[in-house]
Amino acid sequence: ERHQTMPPLPDHQQAIEETDAEHPFRLVAAPARQFLNSSFTEMASGRAREVRPTALLHPDTMAALALADGDPVRVGNRRGTVTVHAKARPAQHPGTVVIEGIWPKDGFADGECVNTLISAEPGFPNGGGAFHDTAVWVRAA
Repeated sequence: ERHQTMPPLPDHQQAIEETDAEHPFRLVAAPARQFLNSSFTEMASGRAREVRPTALLHPDTMAALALADGDPVRVGNRRGTVTVHAKARPAQHPGTVVIEGIWPKDGFADGECVNTLISAEPGFPNGGGAFHDTAVWVRAA
C-alpha cells in the first residue's frame, strides 16, 4: 500500500509533482464555470459561454513567452501535450497555468483533452484524484 511510504511520525511528505527546469509550471485543471459536470459540456448554451478550452496565464508569463491573448499554446509533460489558446488573467499566479476543464476531446484542437497531462496514480496517502499536482511546460504552438 502507498501509505507505507509515509513517515512514521507526523511530518511533511512531498506528494505532488514538483516543477523543474523542463516543467516549470503547475497545472490546475479546475472545472469550467459553465460545466458543473460532463453532462453540461453537451449543452450548446454552456459551450457558447465557455467558447473553447483556454490556458489562463499571468500577463508577465504571457510576456515572457511572447504570447498574446488568443494565441495557440501547447501545454505538455511526459504524458503528452494538448493545444489550447492562451488568455491573460492578472490575478493568476505567475507559476501556474489553469486549463478550466471537463471539456471533451472534441473541444481541443488536437483531439487530446487536459486529462492527457494528469497522472492516473491515486493521490497520497490513500487514493483520490491528483488534479492539481501536475507539472507542465507551456510553449507557443
